[in-house]
Amino acid sequence: MAWVAGVDGCRAGWFRASRETQTGELHFAVIPSVAALLEAEPRARRIAIDMPIGLPPSGARACDVEARRRIGPRRSSVFRAPIRPALTAASRAEADQITRTVENKGVSAQAWGIYGKVGELDELLAASATARKRVCEVHPEVSFWAWNGRTPLAFGKKKREGHAEREALAEAWLGTGIVERARGETLKKDLADDDILDAIATLWTAHRIEAGTSESLPTSPPHDATGLPMRIVF
Repeated sequence: MAWVAGVDGCRAGWFRASRETQTGELHFAVIPSVAALLEAEPRARRIAIDMPIGLPPSGARACDVEARRRIGPRRSSVFRAPIRPALTAASRAEADQITRTVENKGVSAQAWGIYGKVGELDELLAASATARKRVCEVHPEVSFWAWNGRTPLAFGKKKREGHAEREALAEAWLGTGIVERARGETLKKDLADDDILDAIATLWTAHRIEAGTSESLPTSPPHDATGLPMRIVF
């Protein structure tokens, strides 16, 4: 059996949507750490994760610039990836100071919010060759764009209409009520509806990766100082 998984960060850790590529069997779980994503059953051969992989010494990554261009009105959902010199900062103030020194730009509260999870994933990839082979960066809005006939979704995911259009894609693929089935007993304070839909979008891309039909932004991605590709796959 060949399982693939899509992963999105949530308040309780990481939400993983897994699917067996032949039977279509589904499995959903909240996983406490990124390292546990590799070992938790069912073990996924491909893991598509919504988190930056490959960090620049300064400036914006080409993949993020291209992603914003492709998804148009949803461009604000693509956060600026941390620059590597600021990744280990102990506070937003320290990250802001480092980034301003390097490139005269600050770090917003929203951007600082993902530093911990970016660092957690970066440490795993540095320590594990297996993780580097199995884990790939995706972005839910880029996945939804590709899924929607390469057309940006009309509404933001926090709006009622935005939830409806994302849920429609998910239900057409996985069946009616998929968000409720995926949630199970997990409370909304720990796992938002949009976290579930984002994970399903990344799962859709994980299938494409496994099938060899995925594409990436940019087509020929550069690598960072640690050898990680700076790309968004869809």
